[in-house]
Amino acid sequence: MPKRKIIKISEEKCNGCGLCIPNCPEGAIQIIDGKARLISDLFCDGLGACLGHCPEGAITIVEREAKAYDERRVMDNIIKQGDNVIKAHLLHLKDHNEEKLLKEALEYLKEKGLKSPLVNENGPIVAPHQGCPGSKVMEFTRSKQKQQASHIQDVGSELSNWPIQLMLVPPFAPYLNNADILIAADCVPFAYASFHQELLKDKVLLVGCPKLDDLSVYSVKIRDMLKNNKVNSITYAHMEVPCCFGLVNIIKEAIKEVKSDTKFEEVVVGIKGNRLK
Repeated sequence: MPKRKIIKISEEKCNGCGLCIPNCPEGAIQIIDGKARLISDLFCDGLGACLGHCPEGAITIVEREAKAYDERRVMDNIIKQGDNVIKAHLLHLKDHNEEKLLKEALEYLKEKGLKSPLVNENGPIVAPHQGCPGSKVMEFTRSKQKQQASHIQDVGSELSNWPIQLMLVPPFAPYLNNADILIAADCVPFAYASFHQELLKDKVLLVGCPKLDDLSVYSVKIRDMLKNNKVNSITYAHMEVPCCFGLVNIIKEAIKEVKSDTKFEEVVVGIKGNRLK
C-alpha cells in the first residue's frame, strides 16, 4: 500500500464540537461516540481543508500507508448532498490546483447527466473563494509611499544560525542552548516587512510550514530540543490563515510534556503584512 498525506485526528484532543465536518465536503469525517473520526481513507484527499477549523488543534496531516483517494467514490457521496456541497468540493479542488481530480469530478457529473455548479449558460462562473483560506489567490496594490520606502538604506540581516529549516536542525545544535527561539511559518518573512528588526533580532530562527510539512515530526523535534537544551523562550510567528495555527498546540504540548519553564509567545501576521497579535 503506497504512502500519502492524510489527516490524523487526535482522540485525546478532540472535544466532538463538529466544526471540522462542514469544512470537509468530501464526507471523510463523522462524529462517532462523541469524537470526530476519519471514516474512510478513500474519502480523504489530504489537502487539509478541515485543518484550521479545529479549535483544539486535534487535526494534523501525516504521511502514512493509506488507500488511494478515490474521486469517483467521493462524488458518489457528494451528489446526494446537493448542489452547494458539490460546488464546495469542486472549488476545494480548484483552489488547490488539483486539476486532475477536478477533471475527474466534472466528467463524473457529465456521465450522471448533472450540470456543474461552476458553469451556467454564459460560461464558467467566477465564484467566491470557498476553499482553504491559505490558498486563496489575491493581489495587493501598494501605495506610492510604500513603494518609495524600498530606497531606504539596507539595515542588514539579524540571522545568527544555520540551518534554519526545522526539519534539518538537530535537537542538540549548540545554538539552541540558552536561546530565545523564533519558530516562523515560512510565509511570515515574506509578508512581514519588519521581520528581521522586530521578530528575529536576538533570536535563533527555525522555519517550517504547518500546512504542508509533517506536524508529527515537528512535535518530536520540538520536544527533543526542549529535552536537550535550556530554552528561554519560544515565539511562534504565523500567518492569520487557519492552516497556520497547527503548530500552536504542538509547541504548548511539548513545553508541558517536558515540564519546561520555557516562555511561549504567539505572533500573528495578516496576509497584507500587518501584525495582528
